[in-house]
Amino acid sequence: MYAPLAFLNLGPWEIFFILGLALLLFGGKRLPSLAKDLGDGIRQFRKSLSGDAESESAKIQEPETKQPAAPASSPKKSKKSA
Repeated sequence: MYAPLAFLNLGPWEIFFILGLALLLFGGKRLPSLAKDLGDGIRQFRKSLSGDAESESAKIQEPETKQPAAPASSPKKSKKSA
């Protein structure tokens, strides 16, 4: 058996029961999005553990696109009452 999952010791009926329970709780429409989000979270966690500094340094070194500056407004002339 796969060593990290050995403590769970789940058989086919237990897995079927857990999947059925998840289907009842979340519904068929939300399960694919939940699985995708879970996969993305695990992927990000593994990247952070592996110390993938190359991708992080590449993100930092990318030049940011500069926003066009707002047009300079001319100073308003105030009328002085005499």
